[in-house]
Amino acid sequence: MILDQYYLQCLSQASYLVADPVSRRAVVVDPRRDVEQYLQDAKAQDLTIELVVLTHVHADFIPGHTELSERTGAEIAMGEVSPVEFPIRRLADGERIPLGDPETGVVLEVLATPGHTPESITLVVYERGSDPTPHAILTGDTLFLGDVGRPDLLGSAGRTADEMARLLYRSLHTKLLPLPDEVLVYPGHGAGSACGKALSTDTVSTLGEQRRGNYALAPMSEDEFVAVVTEGLGAPPVYFVDEVAVNKSGHLPFDPELPVQEVDAATAISHQERLGYLLLDVRDDQAFAASHLRGAINVGLSGRFAEYAAALIAADQPVILVGSPEQCAEARLRLARVGLDLVACQLTDLEELTNNPELVVSSSRLTVHQAAEAIAANPDLQVVDVRGPGEHKGGALPGAVNLCVTRLRTALDQLDRSRPVLVHCAGGYRSIAAASLLEANGFSDVSDLLGGYSAWAAESSAA
Repeated sequence: MILDQYYLQCLSQASYLVADPVSRRAVVVDPRRDVEQYLQDAKAQDLTIELVVLTHVHADFIPGHTELSERTGAEIAMGEVSPVEFPIRRLADGERIPLGDPETGVVLEVLATPGHTPESITLVVYERGSDPTPHAILTGDTLFLGDVGRPDLLGSAGRTADEMARLLYRSLHTKLLPLPDEVLVYPGHGAGSACGKALSTDTVSTLGEQRRGNYALAPMSEDEFVAVVTEGLGAPPVYFVDEVAVNKSGHLPFDPELPVQEVDAATAISHQERLGYLLLDVRDDQAFAASHLRGAINVGLSGRFAEYAAALIAADQPVILVGSPEQCAEARLRLARVGLDLVACQLTDLEELTNNPELVVSSSRLTVHQAAEAIAANPDLQVVDVRGPGEHKGGALPGAVNLCVTRLRTALDQLDRSRPVLVHCAGGYRSIAAASLLEANGFSDVSDLLGGYSAWAAESSAA
């Protein structure tokens, strides 16, 4: 059989291509939005992509089902109760999908596994339809490696975390855990995803390994399971609501070849000030700090760019990209993966920053010693830790309030614009993004900590 995993590190997201080697018929599961790799691999292996399956309505990215369907004519399929507004093939619990001969060829079996969402499904992969034991399960966000899907994302839909966790417990114990230990587990996400809280860095495991090492699969009652999987969940990123709305209604295909209008510095500033466009500088933090257009927000391409950009940018706000031509092209692609399609124009001639000093500012960045002096000397200083709650509990700067960067855009009113602010994260990537967001929203005295809490802790231990 053919079973290929595509792991997108910057979103911690996995997608799959499954095909029968005789019929050459293929299914793609939870594709990312830029679909060229699936098409190239299908062509190289003489495969026909006939079906695109989404395991659930995703909250953290925009899948490429529309793009694949348009390019290949493949049918789009989801679980039977999926609350979407575009045409799909609705897959029933227990339904079998033969990709070749029903007895000797590859067969997929659909398992309804609600819990992360009501419509979540798991795909059971049989190398031969007559095999008594499946080869693998594609678990979407139901079962991760080391964790399970978080059950708390449907508050706005009237579903409580308790209710969803109970569904998840039953799905795991009635549908997945009865399968043999040797069955391979291919999840929808890995470490770094906000769809769980303790995901492994591994991208494939076995059910036996998960049975032994996954805290959520340890022997426990339903009530105990509910308590353990709902404990310690931080608030989801603010953009999850927007992603769900798009993924329910459907989206237009993304065209990476569509040209983007070039603008100069004066035009970029004018669009920002008169039309409300957002200036997104995608260069690294050092280049941005040294010189950037006033009012620009920095999210560097070197880190988890898409999720932080999605958290800092409103879904309906047009974007002006600033960076090299290569950086802007990469940024546009990665923004599309999280549904930020409104890239209106870009500034790629970086000499514009040098030639227009009146439009350019630099960032205030403090060393550990300077930060310590500022904290000691200024009782009015607001210290903000923009890491996650778990990181914050492990230690932070004195007096720091924890406002996670993925929710900061909607929490600005918790800070006083008239008082100075010192922002820190773990190493500096998130803090300069947060500091630039504050400056773009009227905070006049903002600095971030060079090297983040890692540098602070190292200095403290050496003292």
